[in-house]
Amino acid sequence: IVWAHHQYTVGMPVEGELYFTYATMLIAVPTGVKVFNWLSTMWQGAMTFESPMLWAIAFVVLFTMGGFTGLMMAISPADLQYHDTYFIVAHFHYVLVSGAVFAIIAGVYYWLPKWTGVMYDERLAKLHFWLTTISVNVCFFPQHFLGLAGMPRRIPDYALQFAEFNAWSSVGAFVFGFSQLILCYIVIKSMRGEGEAVTGEVWEGASDHGLEWQLPSPAPYHTWEHAPHIH
Repeated sequence: IVWAHHQYTVGMPVEGELYFTYATMLIAVPTGVKVFNWLSTMWQGAMTFESPMLWAIAFVVLFTMGGFTGLMMAISPADLQYHDTYFIVAHFHYVLVSGAVFAIIAGVYYWLPKWTGVMYDERLAKLHFWLTTISVNVCFFPQHFLGLAGMPRRIPDYALQFAEFNAWSSVGAFVFGFSQLILCYIVIKSMRGEGEAVTGEVWEGASDHGLEWQLPSPAPYHTWEHAPHIH
């Protein structure tokens, strides 16, 4: 439906550009509805801010930022300036890293106690969260300015005028990579059983939301002798 919004610069007819401009902006509507659904779910909820929730909130915020830059690129006259610059790199990394990766890590922290039977180190987990969140923004946010200044993507070297923002981006990338070593350490530590033992219901109220929380942590190889009765 919207694939040609990647190809505004090939010289397609004006009618084609108009269609793909409007279609690309329209697909932002269901995405916006999802964001409002997530916010409505949290609104006036009895939230606690353990690591899974922190990652989920950061996912919503940063994914939305990536969505806004996507709307900017939907407009074909503007995209002629953005195309194949580092603005594009910044956009899709906000969507894929801050979106997909943050959501996956939220799931890892949510399920890790269930998988291993012990609670992970919450202090290390929050250190991992803050290092990752800050470093992701230090890495990718300056790339918007690089793109607006005209720095093309897919080049081995760049003009000196782009050096400062690239330096900031490199610092953020190195810190981001280092922070994932903390996650690896947390997972290995939990797999070795180092931590406070947890019950089947790892999170408060979790037993009301799925059969897996009725089982011990970690779940035994064979779970149910008989089909469970669901209220």
